Amino acid sequence: MKKKVAFYTLGCKLNFSETSTIARDFQEEGFERVDFSEPADMYVINTCSVTENADKRFKTIVKQAQKANPEAFVAAIGCYAQLKPEQLAAVDGVDLVLGATEKFKITDYINDLTKNDFGEIHSCEIAEADFYVGSYAIGDRTRAFLKVQDGCDYKCTYCTIPLARGISRSDTLENVLKNAAEISAQGIKEIVLTGVNIGDYGKGEFGNKRHEHTFLDLVKALDQVEGIHRLRISSIEPNLLKNETIDFVAQNKTFVPHFHIPLQSGSDEMLKSMRRRYMSDLYIDRVKRIREIMPHACIGVDVIVGFPGETDEHFLETYHFLNELDISYLHVFTYSERDNTPAAGMPDAVPKNIRHKRSKMLRGLSVKKRRAFYESQIGSTRTVLFEGENKEGYIHGFTENYVKVKAPWNPERVNTLHKVKLTEIDTDGLVRFEFVHNKVMA
Repeated sequence: MKKKVAFYTLGCKLNFSETSTIARDFQEEGFERVDFSEPADMYVINTCSVTENADKRFKTIVKQAQKANPEAFVAAIGCYAQLKPEQLAAVDGVDLVLGATEKFKITDYINDLTKNDFGEIHSCEIAEADFYVGSYAIGDRTRAFLKVQDGCDYKCTYCTIPLARGISRSDTLENVLKNAAEISAQGIKEIVLTGVNIGDYGKGEFGNKRHEHTFLDLVKALDQVEGIHRLRISSIEPNLLKNETIDFVAQNKTFVPHFHIPLQSGSDEMLKSMRRRYMSDLYIDRVKRIREIMPHACIGVDVIVGFPGETDEHFLETYHFLNELDISYLHVFTYSERDNTPAAGMPDAVPKNIRHKRSKMLRGLSVKKRRAFYESQIGSTRTVLFEGENKEGYIHGFTENYVKVKAPWNPERVNTLHKVKLTEIDTDGLVRFEFVHNKVMA
């Protein structure tokens, strides 16, 4: 009988790519992968340190695993496992906790799956996380997350990622292209490039600090990989999104007109306090450059509310900055204190009720921005890639510029590309369309 293993991933696309790679390692060792809700011999939880109630969420997931099989071996890996290994090991039912480098060797730590009386910890000093492990995630059949970079050398005052993942380092260009070709060969139509700070790509590519290649080199090389229909850049820092990259995306074959650019605050005073590497003027320049050559592009923004010292004036400065900026949607994060970060000890903490009030205001602004962007696309002809899930009788998909569309469920459309004309916004905020022709493009 094959041993069964199940995985649960918290957090970002990067975590999903690493879970997927680790799962393939288990399958090579003879394990059968099953859904997390099913009985398994082992449960692996890939943790995240960004979520506000990371420990509470983790305990809930461990209980889910124990409910499915009380005798199962439970392992915790990932960012929270690196930052708080003792805390996770003390959770009832946890048998193994692996840090930043050990997680990729998890199969070496499980000679048998006998439960431990106490959680066993194998966690390195984060300075030892100086080597690169490539990975990619295949979830549904339409989109894959391809990891190209890990770690971060930035010192933002609110962030634990450098403590959880170590220094900035990159996959070799050769290996990225090999992984992209493997993904494409499996019939997947879209690849999303992921990392902690992907604009820093090239640093540490061959174990040194020099940039052997740049992010633009990576983008140009991936554009030449046969069989890829779409390439999407995930989050990229504004100071690392160069004009040359924007110009290339505007005229190339496969990169889609969608940018997600962290802002965090529209107040220069707050940006300095956060130790961000740009001011608001540079952000405006990036958005203007995109709009000049790609008027139809989708531009997403990360923003943090309630950072220590953020007054009503600072917040309103951010609100008005975003309201006037030609962007498409927001990802709003309510600031929460993180151990061992400079911000956690800063004076003038913002009361939590005010943090939540500000968050609600910006989420409302995001709804307004997305609606305006969708309205600007009505009447245009776009290409839709349909997803694989039946949601209440509808199939959903995304245009190249990230407009979400809906149509009555038809399994034959899963993982297919179609030219469509966007016609109207439905009551749920999604867009309806008509087929330009009902032929499958790919």
